[in-house]
Amino acid sequence: MADGSVQGLTQDRYEAARTQFEENLSKGEDIGASFCATVEGETVVDLWGGYADPAKTRAWERDTIVNVYSTTKTMTALTALLIADRGDLDFDAPVARYWPEFAANGKADIKVSHLMSHSAGLSGWKEPITTEDLYDWEKATSLLAAQAPFWEAGTAPGYHALTQGYLVGEVVRRITGKSLGTVFREEIAEPLGADFHIGLPASEDHRVAELLPPPPGGGAADMRNQTELMRNMSNNPGIDVSATKTRGWRGAEIPAAGGTGNARSVAEIHTILANGGVANGKRFMSEAGCRKALELQVEGRDLILDVPARFGLGFGLPGVLPLPNPNSMYWGGYGGSLIIIDMDARTTFAYVMNKMMPTTMGDMRALGLAMAMWTAMGTI
Repeated sequence: MADGSVQGLTQDRYEAARTQFEENLSKGEDIGASFCATVEGETVVDLWGGYADPAKTRAWERDTIVNVYSTTKTMTALTALLIADRGDLDFDAPVARYWPEFAANGKADIKVSHLMSHSAGLSGWKEPITTEDLYDWEKATSLLAAQAPFWEAGTAPGYHALTQGYLVGEVVRRITGKSLGTVFREEIAEPLGADFHIGLPASEDHRVAELLPPPPGGGAADMRNQTELMRNMSNNPGIDVSATKTRGWRGAEIPAAGGTGNARSVAEIHTILANGGVANGKRFMSEAGCRKALELQVEGRDLILDVPARFGLGFGLPGVLPLPNPNSMYWGGYGGSLIIIDMDARTTFAYVMNKMMPTTMGDMRALGLAMAMWTAMGTI
């Protein structure tokens, strides 16, 4: 429909989530968005509505997709967890076992688990780089391999906003001989029929919603009293939301920030973790392999985000974001996208949008939808 009205599926029990979703749009909190929830592997809510562009000339359709920034990291983490579950990757091994060049400049003992938990001391590049350099995999990874860490690995979390995808992705490439985006597509997205892309084909450009940047004055890039570390992450290169409109950004594999998808794809992919390794009737991983993600790697005040953080293997763990069940994990993207995975309730909630807020870890639009779901389920 061209009028931007809310479309999709809502099982009766979860009608409150639809009401909340409609309110976000009617109040102008959202321009266009999608929300999806799964319970025991079944999709119980799958909503979309609003407009795919700030000018409101294109309705947000069932197959509209959008750049979700750091929600992409959860796909990268899932890919690594899958490879580890097969026995091909040991998170406790030094990165240099798989990527010998990485040992340079005092990094011989940095573990793969440090990359997964934002504690490797490589939160940014020491050499000045541009947005276009992010499209050059060899340059982005070789610079990281050559540089010294900013702090001792494992001693503190410090959000690897862009670098994490290249670091984990290069380990995956060294093990499999394929790029992270290729492994993700062949092993996860295509078997599930999931519409999420790390490296978007040009043929899909017409479906991509246009992001409206957040107002100035918030978010990591605008923090006052920034440390040198914060400035390095924020400004080298700076975040340019308009880059997401370009073929260069969309086509590149930027596995920490460049993924394109919708709430349905995010929620349905992560049923793998929520349901003990099974999604859509197919076993992808062992239950133990899924639960590895819950193992606390590091906690403390994040050196980059300047907020308390608790990281497992690739995901944030409960304690910072108030999640009702202990065996849960989450992460969100710059602007507001969010995925919550609850292994106890065997649920996933995913929200993506095009009106960005100055946030790196979700805001009340997504959390309000999650609260409506938890209330309906009797979780809270």
